[in-house]
Amino acid sequence: MHTFEVWAPTPESVRVEVDGITHDMERTDDGWWRGEVDCDNQARYGFVVDGQILPDPRSPRQPEGVHLLSQLHQLDEASWTDSQWTGRQLPGSSVYELHIGTFTPEGTFDAAIERLDHLVDLGVGFVEIMPVNGFNGTHNWGYDGVLWYTVHEIYGGPDGLQRLVNAAHERGLGVILDVVYNHLGPSGNYLEKFGPYIADGANTWGRTINIGGPQSGEVREYIIGNALRWMRDFHIDGLRLDAVHALVDHTGTHILEELAVRTETLSAHLGRPLTLIAESDLNDATLITPRAAGGFGLDAQWDDDIHHTIHTAVSGERQGYYADFGSLESLASTLRRGFFHAGTYSSFRGRVHGRPIDITHQPASALLAYTCTHDQIGNRAIGDRPSAYLTPGQLAIKAALVLLSPYTPMLFMGEEWGATTPFQFFTSHPERELGEATAKGRKAEFAAHGWNSDDIPDPQDPQTFLRSKLDWDERTDETCARVLACYRDLLALRKKRIEITDPWLGHLHVDYDEDDQWITLRRGALQIVCNLGTDAASVPAGGTPILWWDPPTQDETASATVVPGHSFVVLES
Repeated sequence: MHTFEVWAPTPESVRVEVDGITHDMERTDDGWWRGEVDCDNQARYGFVVDGQILPDPRSPRQPEGVHLLSQLHQLDEASWTDSQWTGRQLPGSSVYELHIGTFTPEGTFDAAIERLDHLVDLGVGFVEIMPVNGFNGTHNWGYDGVLWYTVHEIYGGPDGLQRLVNAAHERGLGVILDVVYNHLGPSGNYLEKFGPYIADGANTWGRTINIGGPQSGEVREYIIGNALRWMRDFHIDGLRLDAVHALVDHTGTHILEELAVRTETLSAHLGRPLTLIAESDLNDATLITPRAAGGFGLDAQWDDDIHHTIHTAVSGERQGYYADFGSLESLASTLRRGFFHAGTYSSFRGRVHGRPIDITHQPASALLAYTCTHDQIGNRAIGDRPSAYLTPGQLAIKAALVLLSPYTPMLFMGEEWGATTPFQFFTSHPERELGEATAKGRKAEFAAHGWNSDDIPDPQDPQTFLRSKLDWDERTDETCARVLACYRDLLALRKKRIEITDPWLGHLHVDYDEDDQWITLRRGALQIVCNLGTDAASVPAGGTPILWWDPPTQDETASATVVPGHSFVVLES
């Protein structure tokens, strides 16, 4: 006997169809409908809402896609072999972001398992998986999910995700899952037929979720219950919360704070750390400030300013939101204080943006630093990686600045060997009109910034997706192998030396020369010296070289170090 239940205060009638037979349900005063049915534990079912059969908003499995029947499903508890896994804390660790569909040629959870040993050898601590919840079509980035409780079948469904998490834990890797609660995708979203899940207004990606309006209590529980389910049932170690600045919540307790409280409770029960990481463009540390100090109590947040200052200083790009960045002064300032825009004027936004971080109380490990993300590559016009327009030495400089910084470093799949395959924006909307609108919108967006629309990849073209798959054979290329060895050495040094994982920005000392294009980071007895220029530079920094891209030279006094162009060296004093 199984109890089917659904919160549906909006419709007049709700029944449940189970394996082709329709059964009555009883409504309670709080808008829930329930009915008991004697059925198989893998029964196919759907809710008949005012005569229309719809998938379960909390569906655990959608074998035939998001428009059709749901299926009962329970993970096999006997399959777990990670009982000795005690978790991993984020501070002192590193993160590796990947997209299941393009990480391997097969694009499945099981295929990803075959590449986990590469990540162990690389030296990262966490795997961060881009969204895998149910969406319409065969492939996209995952941010257009409509059934948040299910797992995309083509990747391997819920059992495949279980196998991947299990395999990661067996190898000592934590798992972070990217989740989206700020909007729903354009196809397969039936939640409005059940209840007031959607509020007035919209954000960049879709209509706003009702997390603070009338009858929002059950909507909030729908979100928080989903978040806790990943960590409890699937043994996920943390969540990356997409674009939290788009969560409109004017209640006394913000949903992010409520989620932090509930996550702490679950963490104590499970006996392992659980991590919440926000993506936010607000440059506001309130998200990661402890609740006792008036913050939301999340563990970390992405920091785009670090990416922008490193990228512009190394690459020379200045277009769009890069306009305020590019100097070594801006790079040094951002490395010292976490945000570049911290109560300062943003020309891109046309207003003052951000607020300063209290670096005496806020550890830098709560900010994620990176040279690449799915956004910073995929939202370029043609999805080109830095390897397409930078020298290998420049890639090494960017890696050194991130991996040897006080911040928690994050890599994007393939970055570690300077992958040449692009990561482009791809979709597979089955609806012709939606697919055409997506493609036209993409081309128009970049044409407005001066790009030839013919150069913009069609998101709906299957080749756009296939081009974005990693080519693992590249690792044997001489240049790629050298970049990979550099990343491994940098991550190994990070693990070896306490000065590198020291998260307190007050202990970081940065010097630079704008004219000669060098910058140094002092980390205790170590000094990271980077020459961003093309010519060799004599830098007033001494010590024993212990790691470099190209060999440096020193005079007899070792009071200065000559660093070749587009290179870095780590000195120990």
